Amino acid sequence: MKTITLLDGGLGQEIQKRAGQPAHPLWSAKVMMEQPEIVHSVHRDFIQAGARVITTNNYPLTPSRLQRDGQPEWLEPLHRQALSIARSAAAEQDGVQVAGCLPPLIGSYTTDQRSYDSIKQEYDQLVDLQVGEVDLFIAETLSSIREGVAAVRAAKASGKPILLSFSLSDEYPITLRSGELVSAALEAAEAEQPDGLLFNCSFPEAIAEGITFLNGKTHLPYGGYANAFSSVAPLKPGGTVDVLRPRTDLTPSKFAQQGKRWVAEGASIVGGCCEAGPGYIAQLRDTLQAEGYRLSGFQPVASAAKPLYKLTAQRETRRYEQPALGRSLLQVRSKFTIIVRTK
Repeated sequence: MKTITLLDGGLGQEIQKRAGQPAHPLWSAKVMMEQPEIVHSVHRDFIQAGARVITTNNYPLTPSRLQRDGQPEWLEPLHRQALSIARSAAAEQDGVQVAGCLPPLIGSYTTDQRSYDSIKQEYDQLVDLQVGEVDLFIAETLSSIREGVAAVRAAKASGKPILLSFSLSDEYPITLRSGELVSAALEAAEAEQPDGLLFNCSFPEAIAEGITFLNGKTHLPYGGYANAFSSVAPLKPGGTVDVLRPRTDLTPSKFAQQGKRWVAEGASIVGGCCEAGPGYIAQLRDTLQAEGYRLSGFQPVASAAKPLYKLTAQRETRRYEQPALGRSLLQVRSKFTIIVRTK
């Protein structure tokens, strides 16, 4: 029986929806400052829906975002609050792990153009704030390889497991939002050896493209967790989520069928992202259990000492269906050659 790690869903967006207040650039962290009970209730509902890993509510709480959208001195007390709430919720049920969030430092869906050293220093700070209260880290919604490498190295220094998750272009899911090829992201991951490689906060169809590419090409555990937005293009750094709209065609049942497809392509870590609330996770749980899968928290596996192959990329053209956009695109897609290493 295959074991699947079931993550939670779109924590921040669910918190914002329940708050009943105008969106703020600090999103769910602003709600936590005024209505912390909502954060606890959302964690609890995701756990009751079947999530075995919940993520801390610190996604907007980076030094860069607080400098722009809040107060720098909020960094430590709000991290303590987010960690305490997550730990309290996880303690209500056996077998639930808490993942510390290492988010994009400037904002979602945008590439951090700063130097590697600047990015790494900020991730080091976030790891230090969380390491004592989390079971693992998730570096999520990252748009570029440089951000991913910095986050993984910061987390690995803590000794805690680290899952690395990139956000894919919805229109061209062979690429990250930075424009870098997924093949290049995989090569970087193979070099850095996180405990898992994921794709998140993209259309489920885009996540499926990424996971299909990974199938058979890596020893790393892999998976994904999609959003249910109709588009993320309107959201810019410093903006608010009220400019985004949910898809009307993606029901919990259809979302779960996408998750089932990811698992069929070898994914062992799945969940939901923005607009995928507890109902989506409950449906995903039921669908996977009906297929005979066992659901659990995350357990690292021994990493391969060395990648078994090198990837070279060529390109082909194909038509990519985009139900969320009501169209299809004639798209360039990469074809990959596996060169087996002999020593």
